[in-house]
Amino acid sequence: MEIRCALPQDFWELPHCLKMRSKYAVLLVFVVGLVIIEKENNFISRVSDKLKQSPQVLVEANGTEASPAPAENGSLASLRELDAAFSRLRSHLRNVTLQLVGEGDPRPRRHVLLMATTRTGSSFVGEFFNQQGSIFYLFEPLWHIERTVTFEPGGANAVGSALVYRDVLKQLLLCDLYILESFILPAPEGHLTPFMFRRGSSRSLCEEPVCTPSAKKVFEKYHCKNRRCGPLNITLAAEACRLKQHVALKTVRIRQLEFLQPLVEDPRLDVRIIQLVRDPRAVLASRMVAFSGKYETWKKWASEGEAPLREEEVQRLRGNCESIRLSAELGLRRPGWLRGRYMLVRYEDVARAPLQKAEEMYRFAGLPLTPQVEEWISKNTQAPRDGNGVYSTRKNSSEQFEKWRFSIPFKLAQVVQDACAPAMRLFGYKLASSPAALANRSFSLLEEAQPSWVT
Repeated sequence: MEIRCALPQDFWELPHCLKMRSKYAVLLVFVVGLVIIEKENNFISRVSDKLKQSPQVLVEANGTEASPAPAENGSLASLRELDAAFSRLRSHLRNVTLQLVGEGDPRPRRHVLLMATTRTGSSFVGEFFNQQGSIFYLFEPLWHIERTVTFEPGGANAVGSALVYRDVLKQLLLCDLYILESFILPAPEGHLTPFMFRRGSSRSLCEEPVCTPSAKKVFEKYHCKNRRCGPLNITLAAEACRLKQHVALKTVRIRQLEFLQPLVEDPRLDVRIIQLVRDPRAVLASRMVAFSGKYETWKKWASEGEAPLREEEVQRLRGNCESIRLSAELGLRRPGWLRGRYMLVRYEDVARAPLQKAEEMYRFAGLPLTPQVEEWISKNTQAPRDGNGVYSTRKNSSEQFEKWRFSIPFKLAQVVQDACAPAMRLFGYKLASSPAALANRSFSLLEEAQPSWVT
């Protein structure tokens, strides 16, 4: 259908005619832009298909650790240039969209991304959003991608995998849950799957109408906690997501904040990123318990001291800390695309004052803190001593956050301090100079949080 504006018969009709032409031109640009974004989605999907090989079982639950920063090469530079071009396009589209629809929605749809690493308390903090009835919350959906895509350290392949992660996150924030069907094993049949990772950690997946009657002879490894439900119907879950007012995701599988710029600038999203960090000495102590098999070398070296730590183990630790630090420094620099959309939170501050930090995070996200969230925090931060399991979200938080000081040998703490000193200084974690200082509860290893951590 062609839109025309006849030659005005009167000079005073000319501005109106030009205004109409401008309006349709803006609409046309917007539609073309959306088509280009979809082409980018197809491009990322092709990258995913090339990366995808025969399924392999990686570390159970959240056992993935980041590799050192990828090396520069020609393919990597090309991917970065392409990514930057799409980022600029999204920025223009966002401005056009705001002109067309305005910003006057009294209840804007928010998209919250909790970005963390393993054993930083992210499951506990994620419950702050899971307990809010108007939020559709997903727990670690990228776990499925990690199980089916082969990631090689360094080079363009590492960047390509980060782009796949980002593309999946974007579609999930838009309530397109069907994208997970390409990664869930075994593949869903008729949009039904009994293998949604940690389904019970997402209330929205265990409520009606998503919770369908349970089916006999169907084994669900990750079933709902408080009620029996049938296999997850992805169509019903996607509809439930669209009916909720807001969306929140928790992930420990993407650390490069720079790759999230297109999500922040996508005109269909209103993203708030909360980066959760924790003292790396505490993280190591927790991982040695939760992922015992992976840290046999560390434990033997700490207890026996016979075989030295392998250099690659220390380099991996250093790479993890540097990746976290670089992302935090980017967020705290307040680039234009991230201004007002990034918040840095220390787990230790959450543990000491959970309700206060929950209020701050909700305020940052522009969401109301409901009585249900307050009640959950009250019940789950004063748990009895026997309620503090490895994967439990019930913690006597004021006592738990420094418990690691009495379980980690000082020689291990020294290795962490040497490898992660720049990150520890940035986040306000003090170094312990001796075993006595490490075990002295009256000596605080935590500096005061900085107000500038909320941008």
